[in-house]
Amino acid sequence: MSTSGLAAPFSNADTKPYWQAAAEGKLVLQQCSGCGLKRFFPRHLCPTCWSDQARWVEASGRGRVHAVTIVRRAPSPEFRDRVPYVVALVDLEEGPRLLTNIVGPNAGSAHIGQAVEVTFEPRGDGAVPQFKVAEEAL
Repeated sequence: MSTSGLAAPFSNADTKPYWQAAAEGKLVLQQCSGCGLKRFFPRHLCPTCWSDQARWVEASGRGRVHAVTIVRRAPSPEFRDRVPYVVALVDLEEGPRLLTNIVGPNAGSAHIGQAVEVTFEPRGDGAVPQFKVAEEAL
């Protein structure tokens, strides 16, 4: 799938390690050093205990679809050649929930509870984590 015209990942101090890992084909999460919470999206303070101490841990890349919808009308010209595409909330095995896309030949049949696994879509000098239907589910 072509990524021309789509924005490359933008990083800041909180998200730089996340995007660096994605460029290397790894999905990482922050884990709070205070309470142990694994969290997504990357942020400076833990939303549970307010600690500013966290480390990056590699996620399994596996999860289940929590909610799913198919976008059939491009929201902007950059997406014209991508419709229809699948947007989903994915619950990772580690706990956090991600807003993402389901990609691949079986994307249109994605459903709530379905097993998915991470894949990476090149964008600019980096990559964006997306998900595909897990092999075990085929």
